[in-house]
Amino acid sequence: MVARSPLRIGTRGSPLALAQAEETRRRLTAAFPTLGTAGAIETVIIRTTGDLVQDRTLADIGGKGLFTKEIDEALLAGSIDLAVNSMKDVPTWLPDGIVIGALLEREDPRDAFIGRQAASLAALPAGSVVGTASLRRQAQILHGRPDLKVVPLRGNVETRLRKLADGAVDATLLAIAGLNRLGKAASATSLMNVEDMLPAVAQGAIGITCRAGDTPVREALAALDHSETALRVTAERAFLEVLDGSCKTPIAALAEIDGDGGLNFRGLLALPDGSGLLRVTRQGRARDAARLGREAGEELRRTAPTSFMVNAHGTR
Repeated sequence: MVARSPLRIGTRGSPLALAQAEETRRRLTAAFPTLGTAGAIETVIIRTTGDLVQDRTLADIGGKGLFTKEIDEALLAGSIDLAVNSMKDVPTWLPDGIVIGALLEREDPRDAFIGRQAASLAALPAGSVVGTASLRRQAQILHGRPDLKVVPLRGNVETRLRKLADGAVDATLLAIAGLNRLGKAASATSLMNVEDMLPAVAQGAIGITCRAGDTPVREALAALDHSETALRVTAERAFLEVLDGSCKTPIAALAEIDGDGGLNFRGLLALPDGSGLLRVTRQGRARDAARLGREAGEELRRTAPTSFMVNAHGTR
């Protein structure tokens, strides 16, 4: 096992991030009991740009990599040994020298609808205000309900729930995985069908990154890796990579594995205002996850009108 003490886990400081770091610590100590001794593991909280800047959307300040930039820097500097992230926040391309060492078993990837009065998105009266910082959610909401108004709503889970309770918006959407990990599943009014709200790439999965050359840590993390989750996330991130996805691009994807080793993939590319939305599906063997994801992305690249790909690449 890792011949260093303490083993330093880097994480953001939100309650959800800390819950995910604690889950990682529990799994490490279960796999390697010597890490359960006092002081064997240390949690290092790192404040990221994405946490510090709350008055603008991620698309306005540079994309989802702002939740991992400072953590990656700490890894490369050697001040932490591994980092715990929500995989949906991890950029498509990792910095040189950093790898994904393990993916923990995926939680429910769906979005939860949380309304002050309405029981579902469909039940919201025309003109209702939905708060979300996600262009993916915004695009799908407006595609199905162009009579609603979508406004930016940022902050951690607790902050967004408080703003909803205070009447800042009529409803919001949050990942049910995060609510489950925080013990707040009861806050969900209803769960969204994936046909109506396709999840973010890798939503519900916890990823653990480390330095590429740190063999002891990589070997330890291999014991935590969940193979089915890894295949699903591989397909979804391959799809995202082909489309050059960022927080400026409404992209969604979900890969599911059946009991016979098959993989069913569905992906989505949209315009932020919901006026256009394209879907793609693929079926194949789970072992071909990366290829299936790439092929789905390539199909959308070939068939999407220019306006979609202009938006995807952030150029005009």
